[in-house]
Amino acid sequence: MLTWQAAEGIGIEGVRIQRAQGGLRALGRLVRPGFTASYRLIVGDDDIVQRVSLTSATAARERHLTLNRREDGLWLADSGSGSTRPAFDGALDVDVEFSALYNSLPIRRLGLHREPRDEDVPMVFVSLPDLEPQLVTQRYHTISPVVDDHAVVGFSWDDFEAELVVDVNGFVVQYPQIATLVAATEVPRPASPAAPAVAS
Repeated sequence: MLTWQAAEGIGIEGVRIQRAQGGLRALGRLVRPGFTASYRLIVGDDDIVQRVSLTSATAARERHLTLNRREDGLWLADSGSGSTRPAFDGALDVDVEFSALYNSLPIRRLGLHREPRDEDVPMVFVSLPDLEPQLVTQRYHTISPVVDDHAVVGFSWDDFEAELVVDVNGFVVQYPQIATLVAATEVPRPASPAAPAVAS
């Protein structure tokens, strides 16, 4: 369970992450002034996004969006009025506005927290609260691989730049102007059963 507090102090993101056959599943919620949003995320064992389902709510209305990436690389988008096939070719990741979790996805997939790399990343960016997806290109580059349980990865998009601090697993710990991780809770692994005594 990861919880981030918004940089300006008003807002929170909480997500439950489960490992699933080498990939992961995530169930999360964002609360910001004027809207809330929830999401379900499925990432395959190749660290490529397979499916994202989002719901956002404002005082005026509720919106829904589901993005599915097929094995042939084509994307399907459904906002409740039927599926469309947007031109998101080449994108393997999704970025959701105001979320710290989604910036972790390309970092983990490319191993930017473990070894120096510099990558231009095609990205399906989803704005909040209107849930409008668009294809963009973001740049990620390693500033410092993991040292003392943290790494630093540079992020830029158009004229925005930030240095993301991530943990040993590539999850964002600090995202300047967006959010800071304030709690991380992991379910303890079951203890290994004691080895049976061997008679001498």
